[in-house]
Order: sequence, then C-alpha cells, then structure tokens
Amino acid sequence: MATATNHPNDTARVSIDGITKTYGDLYAVRDVSLEIREHEFISLLGPSGSGKTTILMILAGFVQADSGSVRIDGQDITRIPPYRRNIGMVFQNYALFPHMTVADNVGYPLKMRHTPRKEARRMVADALETVQLQGMELRRPSQLSGGQQQRVALARAMVFRPPILLMDEPLGALDKKLREHMQLELKHIQERLGITILYVTHDQEEALSMSSRIAVVTHGRIEHLGTAVEIYDRPDNQFVADFVGETNIFKAEIVECRGDMLQLNGPCLGRIRARAFRQLEVGGEIHLAVRPEKIIFLNRAGVADGHCNYPGTVEDIIFLGDITKYYIRLAHSSPDDTEGLVVMKVQNRLDARRYTRGEKVDIGWNELDATIV
Repeated sequence: MATATNHPNDTARVSIDGITKTYGDLYAVRDVSLEIREHEFISLLGPSGSGKTTILMILAGFVQADSGSVRIDGQDITRIPPYRRNIGMVFQNYALFPHMTVADNVGYPLKMRHTPRKEARRMVADALETVQLQGMELRRPSQLSGGQQQRVALARAMVFRPPILLMDEPLGALDKKLREHMQLELKHIQERLGITILYVTHDQEEALSMSSRIAVVTHGRIEHLGTAVEIYDRPDNQFVADFVGETNIFKAEIVECRGDMLQLNGPCLGRIRARAFRQLEVGGEIHLAVRPEKIIFLNRAGVADGHCNYPGTVEDIIFLGDITKYYIRLAHSSPDDTEGLVVMKVQNRLDARRYTRGEKVDIGWNELDATIV
C-alpha cells in the first residue's frame, strides 16, 4: 500500500463558537463551542434528538445556525455555502450513485472541481488503495457488500483531501461484527493519513474505541468533553456517567472532606469513602457512581484493604458469553428500591465461582473506584 503524503491543507483546526439553533420554541443546539485540533478524531456522542447531527450539519453548511460562528484554519465559513467549504462528508446511507461505477463514484468530487483527468485517475487510484478496494473500479454499488459500499463512500469523501471529514453514523447499517471491523479500519486510516474527523454516533463503545476525544451531547449542549478514559472513569455529571457505559448510581450526603477524598452517608450504603474531582462542601447532596466491573464478590473471611463490604442476595443472573451480569439486592433495601439493586459484571473464566439466584453474598469495591458525579 502506498504511503500517503500530508499536504498543508490535509488537516485543519476547527473552531465552533457559541452556535445556537432553534426550531420554533425547541432548542436543537444551545450555545455550543468546540475546538477541534489537527489530526484529531472527535466523536459527538449522544442519544437520538440530542443535537449532535445538527452540530455536524451546521459545520457542513447544510443547516444555518441562528447565532455563533464556525472557523476552519482561522477562516470564518459561517455564511459560506456547503459546496464552497471543501469539507468531506460520509452519510449513514452512503449516498452512492447506483448507475455509476466505483471509480466514477469516488471521482465525482474531483469532476465537480474540474480536476485534470490524468490527475483525477491517480487520486482515485490512491483513494481506492487506501480503503483496500483495488481491482473493483468497474463494479457498481449493487455488486458490493455493505462494508465495501462504506469504503467507497469513505474514499469519495477523502479523495479531494478535505481539511476535515464529517461522518454521520456511517457504520449504523452494518452488522455488529462488520461494524467492529470497520471501526478498526477507519481508525487505522485516520491515524495513517492524519485526517481530522468529526464523527457522530449514539454507540458508546464505538466512540470509546475510536476517538481522540469525545463530546457527550444532550438537549443541544455538550455535557462533557474529554478522552475516553476521562469520560468513562471521571464523568462530569450523572447523565454522562449513566449514558456512557453502565453504572450504579447512589444518592449520598457529604459528611467530611479530606483533600480529594470524601466521607459520605447514603441510605443504601451507610458510611463510605469516595473520590471527588471538584470542590465540594460538607452537607451537600451528591450522586455516587460505581461501574459494574469494579464490583467484586468478597470472601466472607475478610475484606481487602480499601474495600467496602455490603451483604446482599443474588436476585437475577444474565450470561453474556464473555461476562456474567449479576443483580444483587442489598440487605436492608426494599424490593422497589432501585438504588438497592446493584449490577455487577464478572469475567467468565473456567475456574470462576458460579452463584445462583437467592444465594446470600457479600459484594464490595475499592473506594478509589467510586466517583462523585
């Protein structure tokens, strides 16, 4: 495979500053600002209707913001029409021309830019080589698999070397195994070519596995912008903790502050310690988040240093192949108390202890793994 050469306009610094978009009384996007660095892969992650696609469409120029500005490499493109923004875009349905060959589909943006024919053929060949579709130039989209069609759409979006590539849930139509394979392929292509990508998805695993940084979006706002590790291990608030991955959330009151460690008192947990990544005050009510994979079964003979200990009963069990999910009803909690039902994930190993419904157990977690949200 040929090695791509980065040109001065291959990557970009993108600045979205205070954009707002309303439809009647509804805010689709509310005062959103975002800086995208060169060579970054940023994902906009959020539920349906959160505003993430509207942000993408404003950057592409297909939606006009009510206020705010968009800049690429310092140039204000807020009022520039889409066809003059020189931005690559890949849609979920690929939007390939069914009557055109693969080569013609990929070369279409070059034709619109009046690229000389000889140079265009070379650029199309390079793009197809990048996505590993050599030898398929004369096929039509109907003769390709879903994954191959996705690669054609990617090659077409990259062929003219845009400063930024926008991708709106491009893998959503693929089956799970192919989608995971294409995630890896896309990430490798992005790293090899140094493309700047803004990627829209509602799939948490997809965002976590591919992104340099993730912007978690809800109700038209960015709730948390950070790396995958920051988003997952140190979420800014309860929505982020609950939406990205799975988590247990407990209410508690702060009774003592010592540096970044707090003493808490919760109706389900009693006294417990936890970490805080922001300034908090004694007497304040907070939510405590603990990821299911951080929770372990404890030996009744003793508790490991730094671990809390809670007795409970196995209420439900779900086998998922690589892991088993246990739902544990904490002692002293009522059957309708949602906070009293703890979910934990245990890796399935040949020597792993198997628990049964109704069995009495002790569970706990290292207090450093509990986070205030």
